[in-house]
Amino acid sequence: MTEDRSTGKFLRLFFRPSMFVFFLFLYLQTPAAQQGSPWWYTLEEGKRHFRQGQYGDALRCFETARDSRKNFYAKKEQDLITVLSLHGVRRLQDDLGLIEIYIEKEFRVDAADALKELYYRVPREKLHNSARRALSELGRLKAYPEAEYWIGEVYRMEGEYGIALAQYQKVYDQRTLLEIPDFTTGVLYKIADLRRLRREYAEMTTALEEIIHTDGLWGRESFDRSNMLQSLENNGVNRFLVLFRHKEPAVERAHRILGLYYYASGRHSRAADHLLFAFLIQNSVLIDVLVKSRYDYAFTSLEDLLRDLAGNREVQSYITEVEYYRAMYYLANSLYGSNRRRSAREIWTFLSGNAPAEWRGRAAAQLRNPAMDPLNEAIVRPAVP
Repeated sequence: MTEDRSTGKFLRLFFRPSMFVFFLFLYLQTPAAQQGSPWWYTLEEGKRHFRQGQYGDALRCFETARDSRKNFYAKKEQDLITVLSLHGVRRLQDDLGLIEIYIEKEFRVDAADALKELYYRVPREKLHNSARRALSELGRLKAYPEAEYWIGEVYRMEGEYGIALAQYQKVYDQRTLLEIPDFTTGVLYKIADLRRLRREYAEMTTALEEIIHTDGLWGRESFDRSNMLQSLENNGVNRFLVLFRHKEPAVERAHRILGLYYYASGRHSRAADHLLFAFLIQNSVLIDVLVKSRYDYAFTSLEDLLRDLAGNREVQSYITEVEYYRAMYYLANSLYGSNRRRSAREIWTFLSGNAPAEWRGRAAAQLRNPAMDPLNEAIVRPAVP
């Protein structure tokens, strides 16, 4: 127990910023570091320059980090190729286990180091005892998607959207090497935003649909989305939010953008599907705030929910970020356009009494004289890259 406490104390000390700098200083004095910084350190240096707006220095760091990793694994790849090319090893065919025995017996240190590095990055069972697969995996490790992403970020900030888009696509193609799996979703949003900016709508929808494929409820074979819409129509908004919850905030924006896009292009049923999912996710997030802060909280109505959250700055920021009232207004319009008029009128009525001025006025106008309010800006107004 004493040893565990000592270890914990050391770890807490080590991860203090001042101690991290100290240990980093010691590392930089070593011969290995003086031969060239590791790629991960160079990448972090590039991020620092990027945050300071020094885009030229940042780009040099990111490209250096990419090239350093590529050269490192190219050397490991060649070391393994050299051994695999030997006559005695070729007789062992593709048996990685026998080849490892040969490498150890013949003191082939470079090849042993190459395999050690590979096993650190790739589970051995994934190789299926195949030397060919081991060599292929080493070659694959030459890619550095994190560096490619930050190179894309520099070009995006410089307004070179075509180059940035190519970089993000490269990152997506190399996504299996990303150390943070959720990073892929952010890359797809970057691709979608730039496609939207360039008015390449087919490609935009492809990127957004890739994000939506990660939505467990949307893609569940046993789930019928039409039942959810029917429940909204039959039971009303408040009862709907009692019956259904869906906390998938990572996919909310994809549903919202696609819903607005389909509405703008006259596909009201598809728009209603996506905007209803955005509406459900947004309100599930809001309800969860109160569930976590009040042990006896139970949702009753949208009016009560928004009143209870009125003083919460983080919630108000979230409502602005997800275009809460705008998305709800076009959900109502989509429902109206797909012949679910009872739900449409209920949402317009809610907005006319609770939304900010713009959406309150629009909803009131729809209650007086329902019409398919055009939405051209949904297509031409992307999020600011």
